[in-house]
Amino acid sequence: QVKLVERGGGSVQSGGSLRLSCEASGYTSGSYRMAWFRQGEGKEREGVAAIDERGVTGYSYSVEGRFTISARDDGNTLYLQMNNLQPEDTAVYYCAASYYFNGYYYAQTLQTSAYRYWGQGTQVTVSS
Repeated sequence: QVKLVERGGGSVQSGGSLRLSCEASGYTSGSYRMAWFRQGEGKEREGVAAIDERGVTGYSYSVEGRFTISARDDGNTLYLQMNNLQPEDTAVYYCAASYYFNGYYYAQTLQTSAYRYWGQGTQVTVSS
């Protein structure tokens, strides 16, 4: 089993920055892909940014150019640097990951169904 724990949420004013981190523990060897999702009140969960073991990244249109995803090479720690935050970025942010042991490469994706392990989420609130 793998456990994911997010840190770094909080409250900021519009235009501010936050950095989220996610620590993975458990059996995390092999190839991987990891991502950040978010869910605003009354909204569906949406993919924000994703990264795979080759360092290839992908972003949703709403955050591209403002958010940066990164990960340690061993796939045990994931980060999300969020700049120029706006009120519409207010949501609970979730870390997600999948690890593979069959030797194949799995590209980054913002598809929810691609991720087996999920954190409990951390609240990000942006005020205008």
